[in-house]
Amino acid sequence: MATRADAVARAREHLRSGAFLGELGRRVGYRTESQNPGSGEALRAYLVEELQPAFAELDFSTRLIESPSGRGPYLLASYHEDAALPTVLTYGHGDVVEGMAGQWRDNRDPWQVTTAGERVYGRGTADNKGQHSINLAALRAVRETRGGRLGFNVKFIVETGEEIGSPDLRQVCEALRDELKADLFLASDGPRLSADRPTIFLGCRGGLRIHLDVVLPDGGHHSGNWGGVLANPATILAGAIATLVDHRGRILLDQLKPPRISNQVRAALGDVEIKPSADEPALSENWGEQGLSAAERLYAWNTLEVLAMSSGNIAQPANAIPGAAHAVLQLRFVVGTRVEQVVDAVRTHLHGNGFAMVKVSGGQSFSASRTDFDSPWVNWAANSILKTTGKAPAILPNFGGSLPNDVFSEGLGLPTIWVPHSYPGCSQHAPDEHILLPVTEEALAIMAGLFWDLGETPRPR
Repeated sequence: MATRADAVARAREHLRSGAFLGELGRRVGYRTESQNPGSGEALRAYLVEELQPAFAELDFSTRLIESPSGRGPYLLASYHEDAALPTVLTYGHGDVVEGMAGQWRDNRDPWQVTTAGERVYGRGTADNKGQHSINLAALRAVRETRGGRLGFNVKFIVETGEEIGSPDLRQVCEALRDELKADLFLASDGPRLSADRPTIFLGCRGGLRIHLDVVLPDGGHHSGNWGGVLANPATILAGAIATLVDHRGRILLDQLKPPRISNQVRAALGDVEIKPSADEPALSENWGEQGLSAAERLYAWNTLEVLAMSSGNIAQPANAIPGAAHAVLQLRFVVGTRVEQVVDAVRTHLHGNGFAMVKVSGGQSFSASRTDFDSPWVNWAANSILKTTGKAPAILPNFGGSLPNDVFSEGLGLPTIWVPHSYPGCSQHAPDEHILLPVTEEALAIMAGLFWDLGETPRPR
């Protein structure tokens, strides 16, 4: 009689045989750069030529859904066994960031999978083609082990615009609300806490860009003739920023801070240690909010970062007071932050503290969201991962970065469980993006175990 251990072993063998890397190599070869206006054909081909046949092999029905705004299409794949069985909704994105050809170590081709030691390089290996390929392979392993059954129903949505902010995802999912009904959302993106510790996160932090601009009509004049009597936009802007965040990265304006960290979140993060590997940046000493652990700063607190600043010409500075200065800041925020009040609060604060010449405006934003720790699915997933790996997974209230989790947790009202398959040093969004072979093999086993256990789980009432 087929067992859970058989399914897990079958998933591991899919990597060891070379079959998984063959699939991933084909998928990486599609140049699905959603930020590139000319990528439309590649985005569509990835869904039609690569993923639709893969789903068809598993007896999924599929259909393409066009973007309401004319951007990249979506793929909806569905597998139904029995209405009495639990239904899982999962997600992936087929688009990637720019390939950055010519910037990769040893002149590696970003559109070709290259293995060097335990690393598998290629654009999309970590974000997100490798991760949704792991989940597809695990589904196949469970189905083959069970003799053509899964023991549950599956709905899989793949978008091609995540790297440009998932502009239509909420609208598409709300239009498909009835088709996307499920008991659980279970998907994979982002990094684990570390390469050696399996991780569950329940949502994501949000983000808001804040633009600060100082343009003075009396700027752009000789610093010898006018220095000391004309205001300098760059000096003003630096002073304004220093009233929002101090020299140690601590937020100074209360309206930018989150609510008090709950005891439940503190307890969950109590055994979470942030330990960068040798090729990752070391944590800065005495940086960030005082009185918090590194895990609490990263997963349970807000940060205000300066993303970019400009004034004058840094490559060829003139002996002149610049006429303008600009900065883009970003507030990363957790659930409970009154983000709708942030831009007005910054403007009121600056104008009330002598910086009336600073123009404040909001920019790109994405929501914070997370599933409640009390959801029974959290313990279910943690116990399954422990059974497969012998390791207690880190359970994080949210991912430090951002994903369209709110579409599923708030828009569709589903408990959301994310099980990531990359690690912090994977170089996603940069040259040399890669996955690790040991993590990939463990991830295949974890997902096979989760999908097997889902087939043993009665549908929640």
